[in-house]
Amino acid sequence: MSTQIAVVAFVQTRHSGVDEGLTEVELLAPVIGEIKERTGLKRFGFTCSGSCDYLAGAPFSFVSALDALGAWPPISESHVEMDAAWALYEAWVKLRLGEVDTALVYGFGKPSQGVLREIMTRQLDPYYLAPLGIDQVSLAALQARAHLERAGAKEDDLRAVASRARAAGRGNPFALHLPDPPPEEEYDVAPLRPSDVAPDADGAAAIVLASGDAARDLCERPAWIAGIDHRSEPHLPGVRDLSRSVSARLAGERAGAAGVQVAELHTAFSHEELILREALGLGDGVEVNPSGGPLAANPVMATGLIRIGEAAARVHDGTATRALGHATSGPCLQQNLVCVLSGDDHG
Repeated sequence: MSTQIAVVAFVQTRHSGVDEGLTEVELLAPVIGEIKERTGLKRFGFTCSGSCDYLAGAPFSFVSALDALGAWPPISESHVEMDAAWALYEAWVKLRLGEVDTALVYGFGKPSQGVLREIMTRQLDPYYLAPLGIDQVSLAALQARAHLERAGAKEDDLRAVASRARAAGRGNPFALHLPDPPPEEEYDVAPLRPSDVAPDADGAAAIVLASGDAARDLCERPAWIAGIDHRSEPHLPGVRDLSRSVSARLAGERAGAAGVQVAELHTAFSHEELILREALGLGDGVEVNPSGGPLAANPVMATGLIRIGEAAARVHDGTATRALGHATSGPCLQQNLVCVLSGDDHG
């Protein structure tokens, strides 16, 4: 179980805030084609994907997406009904077992096909919360208020996060290039304003993992996974302290978050950056979401995987020697996955 595993390639789409009429296969095919070209690999030891059938409105929709890969001759394949960051975790486990030395991980989503606030309500407890019809933004607003009151933060702190994310996103060719928030922006659900909520986008992303010598052969500067961990809070928001994230803190400690230079955080709402900075111990010297993060584009089901990919890209190009990618799922930062990447194959 001492196998060294690295991110050796990362590709994403130019994310779109409107339905451009592409099928999931058409969305994915260019990404898969590019990552095969970058690595020179035509087949992978293992393939794992992340998506959500509710977005497509059809059961087992991920099966049809396999047409983008060309699944003949047969491939070793799996799928998670979550953000593809959790597909990366499954692929990492497969590589750790030594069964394969390369893995393709991809995620995709088209939230433009439905109303995401209604769709994501389906992830809530079916007996108590889902029948209330409470949506993800309203739950996030409860968490934002709880954190502001406990931490003594101001709504201006949320505005600052949103403004910085949009400014960074305008320098990212894959983001939506949003203007600065208007000075007198009305609330969406107080204390959150529309700019505090990640803009949904259609998009896809793919990562190739490789172990040991295979990683060194495929990439000049592999982003080695120095630590990865996933923790979860109780499902019901009413039985936990929404003002902080215990699961993110535990995942960060076990993954080795201390000492990172860059952190790409899966922050679908501006207040989540404040909570995660505290939980992960990210000081002022850590550059957070230099890509703009989800507040600049939120390609649902690929957003968390992209955070790991963006962190790995900083290691690949030498601008960071130690970077952190974070993904979350569920209401109010319920589940948190932390992946620490290093330019040093010894972590």
